[in-house]
Amino acid sequence: MPGPPPAPRTILEVEITALDDGGRGVGVVGDLTVRVPFTLPGERVEVTVWRRAGSEADADLRAVLRAASERIAPSCPLFGVCGGCQLQHLPYARQLDWKTALVRDHLARSGLTADVAACAGSPREYGYRSKITPHHEKPRGEAPPAIGFLKVGRKHEVVDVARCPLATDGINLRLPGFRAEIADRAAARRRGATFLVREAASGVTTDPDARVTERVGDLILEFFAREFFQNNPFLLPRLVELVASSAAAAGAPVLVDTYSGSGLFALASAARFAEVIGVEVSAGAIVAARENAARNGITNVRFLHADSARIFAELAVPASEVAVIIDPPRKGCDGAFLAQLTAFAPRTIVYVSCNPETLARDLAGLVPAGYVVRAVQPFDMFPQTRHVECVAVLDRLVGRGGTAPGADAGSRP
Repeated sequence: MPGPPPAPRTILEVEITALDDGGRGVGVVGDLTVRVPFTLPGERVEVTVWRRAGSEADADLRAVLRAASERIAPSCPLFGVCGGCQLQHLPYARQLDWKTALVRDHLARSGLTADVAACAGSPREYGYRSKITPHHEKPRGEAPPAIGFLKVGRKHEVVDVARCPLATDGINLRLPGFRAEIADRAAARRRGATFLVREAASGVTTDPDARVTERVGDLILEFFAREFFQNNPFLLPRLVELVASSAAAAGAPVLVDTYSGSGLFALASAARFAEVIGVEVSAGAIVAARENAARNGITNVRFLHADSARIFAELAVPASEVAVIIDPPRKGCDGAFLAQLTAFAPRTIVYVSCNPETLARDLAGLVPAGYVVRAVQPFDMFPQTRHVECVAVLDRLVGRGGTAPGADAGSRP
């Protein structure tokens, strides 16, 4: 009979057979499933178990005893210590393969068989990230605190990061001086703090209340530095074009852009629609969106400061004439929003997601309401990390229970 599972701090040898959803290697020792960051399938590794719950264990990598043939040297000397990256040891083409498979797997787990295209790669594998948020712990004594990002597997311990290879050149040029400013002020703080460094077309700022200007295709967009905006400007135009063209493909004359932020998708899509309505809960983002419409001379878009879950009841447009763009936070759409959406039943839904797990969950809820998932396109907005963005396109079937060409593409019988 197998013995009891190893206790925390036990040293084990593990054969890695797969990568999990977080990019960690997975292996089995007896009845114990062990997850080890920075390992690859085909490797034999020595690890230290640091947490165990039932038949699951988390472990730190001690040594690679037999390396996978595809393992490469990471570009950052802090890889394996800093928690910002998970995949620098994996060639970029293989990162894209893994992210494609990850999205397909999440959809399959939810009973969906939608067509998932190969993950679109970033033009830059490094130096792409236009916003970072370094922080430091509570100061202790006279020594300056570490300023950077959380250590792997830790909730509070910060790794000192003098330069981040994922960040743009402009951010890295600003970082030494900004770190010195933070260190000078740290002793006056009684607790830790988080900071922002953002680069846009207008330059680099460390003021979250600053107005910054970014260019996406022909659009010039201004917004507060603290507001959400996609952080890979090099791949963003391709994602935006797909969202706009997919929303317009079925011929709906009206577009509703929920979670519209400073207006990116609404304004980029405006030329393809007779009318566009953006809905956003952030008052600051609404102000920026309205100004961006005027700045770009776009007159067929209006922005409403409201909860997206209430907008459909206020639309005086037949649902068959409406396409909807959804771009929710990582947690996905809440039940109230999805209930409003399915009750309204727009012709087309374009769902932009930064979390394939919640995307699959929400798509699985939309299919029984009369939608077919036409296509899913992953985008690698964050190379070297476990994160993947997706654009999913759904069309409403003819008469909820009816059939349409390709109707079997969205769900299993």
